[in-house]
Amino acid sequence: MASTVNDSAGARPGYGSLLRTRGALSFLLPGFLARQPFAMLTIGILLLVNHTTGSYGTAGTVSATAGVAMALFAPQSGKLADRFGQAAVLIPGVIVHAAAISLLTVLALSDAPLWALLAAAVPAGASTPQIGPMVRARWAARLDGSPLMSTAAAFESVTDEFTFVIGPVLATALCAGVHPAAGLVAEAALTLIGGLVFATQRRTQPEPSRSAAGDAAGGKRVSALSVPGVRVLAVSMLGIGTVFGGMQVSMTAFTKELGEPGLNGLMYGVFAAGNMIAGIVCGAVAWKVSPQRRLLIAYPLLALATTPLWAAHALPLLGGVGLIVGLCIAPALITGYTLVEKLVPAGARTEAFTWLTGAVGLGQAAGATVGGRLIDTHSASTGFLVPLGGTALALVVLLAMRRALTPKGESVVAARGVGHREPVSVD
Repeated sequence: MASTVNDSAGARPGYGSLLRTRGALSFLLPGFLARQPFAMLTIGILLLVNHTTGSYGTAGTVSATAGVAMALFAPQSGKLADRFGQAAVLIPGVIVHAAAISLLTVLALSDAPLWALLAAAVPAGASTPQIGPMVRARWAARLDGSPLMSTAAAFESVTDEFTFVIGPVLATALCAGVHPAAGLVAEAALTLIGGLVFATQRRTQPEPSRSAAGDAAGGKRVSALSVPGVRVLAVSMLGIGTVFGGMQVSMTAFTKELGEPGLNGLMYGVFAAGNMIAGIVCGAVAWKVSPQRRLLIAYPLLALATTPLWAAHALPLLGGVGLIVGLCIAPALITGYTLVEKLVPAGARTEAFTWLTGAVGLGQAAGATVGGRLIDTHSASTGFLVPLGGTALALVVLLAMRRALTPKGESVVAARGVGHREPVSVD
């Protein structure tokens, strides 16, 4: 491990240097395959249940139940992975997930009552493998102390956004062109195959904290959520999640309302593409400003960008506004994950990453639920108020608790990036 850090510590920060990190491709490629289902789950449930019930509110509730279960259980999965190793958690998890998705699909197609769908959605969401946080933890283990760590945070966020481009489009295309259940079937198959392949890459997984030095203080295990900055970041990710959830259900209803349901995947893909493009740019910039300050700049811009969504009454206009919203998400999302490496001890990073990812999932679920209810009661356009409300509330918390984002021992001058001759790529 030390040789890996030393090899990369002197490298010029950039994607090329990052991908040449020893052992990186062995977990990146299967990790990319295994994380695709993450963006397919909620929209796959939404489309299937809406098809069988005809209600966006019901579909959003079932989808939200899976999202809430994922958000609540993800940190526990991360904590177990930190303690016992990723493979020990991942292998049984993907098997349970595939079985739970199969049960939910059968119940939905059998016109089962709502309580049965909700009961099946809980294990489906709770067992969702946290591949993204696990990949981030592997980067943190191999690049600890290297300037490439911040580049890795940007790379992972770009990969996440690429997932959100492919996943919803693939799920929508399968549901519309093959069968309403095809999106969830593909999600379960990719989870099982990709997860098992990723789990076999044991050489690159972080050392379990039960035997790692420095992960416990005074015999007491460190909890990621005990770090105030993690709690603040979780709230900000919750707001970002409402953007994803609100956009998914609202774009689905909006395109159907205009008689173009097949364009739903394309419209969401444009939104996610903006996210991915901004992420690539952020990773290529040598930032002089600290990540704390960048987050306090990026998040207000995101809240502002969501303001005109509800007023977009044509597909081209909605696509343009959605692209701008996507461009504003990536800087906030990337910077939040970058701060984890600064705020959290190594032995609790997988748990910390899962708290943030779980918060995104919880916000996504809440956004889908509230948006679905607004759409059923009023119109498709009112669902777009959810991203604005979610980001505005999170912004208030972020501004009020901004001091918690400065790592202990880091001075105000250092936090602002003053005194460095050569800027390094942070996002």
